[in-house]
Amino acid sequence: MTQDRTTALLNAALELAARAVPVLPLSAGKMPPANCRACTGRPPACGGRPNMRHAGACQCPAPCHAWAAASTDPAVLTSRAWAAAWRQAVAVAYHPGGAGLTVVDLDNAAAVAWAREHLPATRTVPTTRGEHWIYRGTMRSHNAVRPGIDIKSLMAYARWLGPGTGRMADLPPAVRALPVKQDTSTTPSGAGVVSSAPGATWDRTVATGCRHTEQYVRTGLNRGLALVRARTTSGAGSQAFGVARFLAAQHTACPGPCGLDTIGEQIVAVAVAVGVPEPYARRAVTNGLQTAPHHPGPRTATASERTAA
Repeated sequence: MTQDRTTALLNAALELAARAVPVLPLSAGKMPPANCRACTGRPPACGGRPNMRHAGACQCPAPCHAWAAASTDPAVLTSRAWAAAWRQAVAVAYHPGGAGLTVVDLDNAAAVAWAREHLPATRTVPTTRGEHWIYRGTMRSHNAVRPGIDIKSLMAYARWLGPGTGRMADLPPAVRALPVKQDTSTTPSGAGVVSSAPGATWDRTVATGCRHTEQYVRTGLNRGLALVRARTTSGAGSQAFGVARFLAAQHTACPGPCGLDTIGEQIVAVAVAVGVPEPYARRAVTNGLQTAPHHPGPRTATASERTAA
């Protein structure tokens, strides 16, 4: 039975790959394969995908790095390095963003009812508890944009549950506007604040591919943290977004990894310390790291950045 299941899942994956849909195996609990030993080392030996910001091959042939490992190459999918993952798989996942798609994951009947009232009709796929609404186009992925609703597109994976029914529509503004944005008029008080964020500290061990000196990175980070720490009454979440965006921009020319995930954790911790709920802080920092442009220097977040955060 296990061999039959493995063959069926691999065949389904190969059919999707032939249609330019990047796929990967999912194990029990809807989890992707765990990273191999080389990719979990410090520093990781894989040499690719710093901070999970980029898809594409790494030096490791195994299906590491979740969505970033999703492939359309039959030789990769049927390789010996992927064989153990397929034997343990219970489902096939795909990277919607890699296929030019966005999945609105409606997790219950109430979420489905809301979508039918507020979103344009598109291709739908039944799930265990709700539906996937699939649109043509990509955007950043977000969790809990409304009760029972997640958005899965770039840098995310979704379980493959069949082709669905209905005509696929283009990604509408109504979906792009769904991600919950922090109210930047005030920084929330301590009520509802998660008391602690991970206490990671940036150093050279997490930035083996950074072209900057340690002093340069620490000076910029400390200045940014001071800007967030100063926002004791309002706007700390927005400032965290601006700081993350600026700091990430300094590393766009680095081969990586640069330890941006650790830098992000430090920004989140300071934002939480001045009263920003941790989910908002993490969303702001993640958005900042993912949208990094080139800036001439650190400065206070602009009004448009407050909206983006």
